[in-house]
Amino acid sequence: MAMDETQNQGEPHPPAPGTMPRRRLSTLAIVIFVVVVALILVAGILPRLHTRAQVRSETEQVSVPYVAVVQPTRQSSSDEIVLPANIQAFTDSPIYARTDGYLKKWYVDIGGHVKKGELLAEIETPEVDQQLSQARADAATAQANVNLAKITADRYEGLLKTDSVAKQDVDNAHGDYEAKQAALASAAANVKRLEDLQSFQKIYAPFDGVITARNVDIGDLIDAGASGGTQKELFHIAFTRELRVYVSIPQADSAGARPGVKAELALPEFPGRRFSGKLVSTAQAIDPSSRTLLAEISVDNPTGELLPGAYAEVHLAVPSAGPTFTVPVSALLFRADGLHVVTVENSDRAVLTNITIGRDLGNVAEILSGLTGNEWVVTNPPDSIVTGSPVRIADSVSQQGAGQ
Repeated sequence: MAMDETQNQGEPHPPAPGTMPRRRLSTLAIVIFVVVVALILVAGILPRLHTRAQVRSETEQVSVPYVAVVQPTRQSSSDEIVLPANIQAFTDSPIYARTDGYLKKWYVDIGGHVKKGELLAEIETPEVDQQLSQARADAATAQANVNLAKITADRYEGLLKTDSVAKQDVDNAHGDYEAKQAALASAAANVKRLEDLQSFQKIYAPFDGVITARNVDIGDLIDAGASGGTQKELFHIAFTRELRVYVSIPQADSAGARPGVKAELALPEFPGRRFSGKLVSTAQAIDPSSRTLLAEISVDNPTGELLPGAYAEVHLAVPSAGPTFTVPVSALLFRADGLHVVTVENSDRAVLTNITIGRDLGNVAEILSGLTGNEWVVTNPPDSIVTGSPVRIADSVSQQGAGQ
């Protein structure tokens, strides 16, 4: 009995029905715990990973800038440029005296319209009158000497035939006659000179025009400047039925500045009115100090409305040398290698395009080269943009640009 109990104690007892071994229960609990922890971890990590991926995607989307684009606007084949100018009379001349004296009378005041050859003023020249009288007397004396010398020479010729005088005496008589003739010619020339000076007592208009200045009055001393005195302008006359307008055309537009190009003048005193003219000539040389071409414009002024010396704006229709475009000035991008605009390629890539700029027209700039007109130009590119940078075109802006 004792041995049987001892043997029974050493043998394992079978598990009771409906129960599991304790070790298997522990293992199952650990597995369940691990599964639960894994599920918890998966449930926490997956949303984070999804959120991170979503944030990364949104960040990448946000990092691609939206840009507004427009297409370059083609300029017309004949561009109008506006230039400042001064109006000048077609002919403008000061009138001076050619003889000394005192102003006796003037006949035309400022604003007077005169014809060529019309008398403007008279000058009293007592000194010239006296000199002319003396010169005429000297000429008469010279004429008498010539007559006497001729008679003497003729007599000596007759006496020579009878050998009554020597040949030397005859030659002396002829030489004296020729000297007297030269003295007579000199006296006559002096008379003619003084007569010309006396004729300058009357001042005549050199051409049709209007008197723009009268600088003398009756009794004023007139100095022709021949004696070293200060010469004084008597009148100023201008021909105003046709006017000259000189403008300086920028070098970029000089190629189209040809004779015959139409021009219009706008003056502040005539708002809303334009006066027609045409370009008649150019200097055919660029001024190196201003890089401009001097051009002359002729304007008819039959009614005299336009006044010489007035300021005007010249609207000049200069033909373009080639196709040009305009873009907003905000589209210009300055870099170390020159001036650029940013165009969009394949609707999502930026390309820096080198351009040559022409005139600054205020809100827009003229582009002379670098564009074909089919590009989409970014209106306000960021400074950090480079060729190849991804961009997005704003739909509303692109549609607006396409509509333009």
